[in-house]
Amino acid sequence: MPQCCRVLVLISGNGSNLQAVIDGCDDNVHAEVVGVISNKPDAYGLVRAHHSEIDTSCVIAHQGETRSDYDIRLKQAIDKYQPDLIVLAGFMRILTDEFVQQFEGRMINIHPSLLPKYTGLHTHQRAIDAGDNQHGASVHFVTPELDAGPVILQAKVPIYPEDDATTLAERVHEQEHAIYPLVVKWFSQNRLIMKDGAAYLDSKPLDVMGYAAD
Repeated sequence: MPQCCRVLVLISGNGSNLQAVIDGCDDNVHAEVVGVISNKPDAYGLVRAHHSEIDTSCVIAHQGETRSDYDIRLKQAIDKYQPDLIVLAGFMRILTDEFVQQFEGRMINIHPSLLPKYTGLHTHQRAIDAGDNQHGASVHFVTPELDAGPVILQAKVPIYPEDDATTLAERVHEQEHAIYPLVVKWFSQNRLIMKDGAAYLDSKPLDVMGYAAD
């Protein structure tokens, strides 16, 4: 890996986690956000990238296009940036197995639940409906199975009796913005790798729920 880790961020919307990663890289001499790709031309995250003078691209799905054909075009766009790390920050597409396998160990995602709980959508409401007393977010390596890659780091938040999905989501987002840049920093410092289907930090395998401070 080059001395400065080339980070590429994929988005679909507002880009608040993108902003957190950009801000984190501003304070991290080991990493630089070299590009932002969106599948939505009106994604506000593109504006955030422009404000930081980061190159952007749009890969918009064509009508009737297969998922595989879209992913071929997406990979072509990605390859132009020659990234060391791909960061999914609210990229709202299901990627094909073939695509994911090409970037195994070099692509991470953040999911709004304490994985392995609540893969997929509507995680905040599902946690409330289940009567959980805590919820959170998980950063994980991306593997072909949805939201099932090895967890790197989690952040937990309490669920209060008066919470609804909106208030809970706001609390989770705050934690996402703290942990995602930290994981990017670990990767850029060559401290974090994926090996044999597991995440390793400082050459030590991480627990199924990721890093836990002593």
